[in-house]
Amino acid sequence: MAEPKQRNGIDKAFLLDTILNTTSELFVLVDREGYIEEISQPYAEFIGVKKDRVIGMHVTEVIENTRMDLVARTGVPEVEEVQKINGQKMIATRLPILKDGKVVGAFGRVLFKNVMDLNNLYEKINKMESELDLYKLQFGKINTARYTVDDIIGDSHIMASLKDTVRTIGRTNSSVLILGESGTGKELFAHAIHNASSRAKQPFICLNCGTIPEDLLESELFGYEEGSFTGARKGGKIGMFQAAHKGTIFLDEIGDLPLSMQVKLLRVLQDKEIQKIGATQREAVDVRVVAATNKDPYQMVQEKEFRSDLYYRLNVVSLRIPALRERKEDLPLLAASIIRKLAKKESIQVDRISDNAMEYMKHFDWPGNVRELENVLERAVNFLGSQRVIGVEHLPARITGIQQQVESRSLREIMDETERVAIINAIHNYNGQKTKAAKALDISRTSLYEKMQKYGIE
Repeated sequence: MAEPKQRNGIDKAFLLDTILNTTSELFVLVDREGYIEEISQPYAEFIGVKKDRVIGMHVTEVIENTRMDLVARTGVPEVEEVQKINGQKMIATRLPILKDGKVVGAFGRVLFKNVMDLNNLYEKINKMESELDLYKLQFGKINTARYTVDDIIGDSHIMASLKDTVRTIGRTNSSVLILGESGTGKELFAHAIHNASSRAKQPFICLNCGTIPEDLLESELFGYEEGSFTGARKGGKIGMFQAAHKGTIFLDEIGDLPLSMQVKLLRVLQDKEIQKIGATQREAVDVRVVAATNKDPYQMVQEKEFRSDLYYRLNVVSLRIPALRERKEDLPLLAASIIRKLAKKESIQVDRISDNAMEYMKHFDWPGNVRELENVLERAVNFLGSQRVIGVEHLPARITGIQQQVESRSLREIMDETERVAIINAIHNYNGQKTKAAKALDISRTSLYEKMQKYGIE
């Protein structure tokens, strides 16, 4: 065998220098103590520093949230870890550099092909996190129809009639449309309908149509096939309708469903089939649909904001949940039930509401309905101290008309309370139409939903 021909190779130092100055990769090299030995030009540009000025500086003084010094010190690699730089999330790998079995430094690399990929990955990561939060929130409700007809509080004539209706329609498979203002307990009735039906032991899926971004709605409802679009996860994903097979799907805020999605929902109701994004075949589903809205769907049909054919498909059976001001005779029962739950939650004893306090409550219109009542009573319980009876002094001034001389709450609490009341009033003034309420409050619809969730406004 011939001896290998000796040749003059490229000088290694020159080769390394060429790579460092021509690569589009974002990487950095540090020594055992964490001082920068080398950094690529794209990385220096990304973090807004001059390459020649930072070489020799400690890495913690140059790179935000870095762990390079830790890897160089411990020799423990960190692979594909999230790191936040300049307010953006990126993925970085940090590896120890070994010589003769000893750690002499560390090599760190941002996993991008070029700097322009950074924004794309940032958007992708945030979308993945958003989707993950949605999956946790929505799929966490599978098989958790927690309430029955017996959990509906109220013995007024209108509530007694509604409970009888729930028991009756529970025996059918027809679609149900639940109407009512925000905070009246529409989801409670959806749970009760499911538990009164033959589907009670099957899945119960809740989806708030108003909180899902429009570009995610179709994949949330119907799912998608693997490879159907950029970012589609391996194996694809089932949608809410498939997850609810044999059970019930509750579509809250159905009035916020875009017209483009209304067509697809109508097709599911008519054909009892769904088609995933990217699929070539349709799949049969057996799902009962219960929908709810705080808007007037008939008026929306007249204004061409809601499809008439979908409205009539959903409105086979209609339930109108009364506002709290329409059934004030139920206030004592509702308040007692809420107080029991709060006392148990806070591990305190609350005996009752004083007669004077109850009179003030009966004269209040409760624009936020039962949700507002829960909030007011929780606030009162927090201000009880050693007392065991909720009195007039424990109720907010908007109910009693009495302005407290000494405000014992923090500025943040006062601002939060003011914001919460403003949101409730705006939603009430615009008959539950979130888009108009958000516009009147000069905030985005997304911000409105976030604040509604923060303050427990349905």
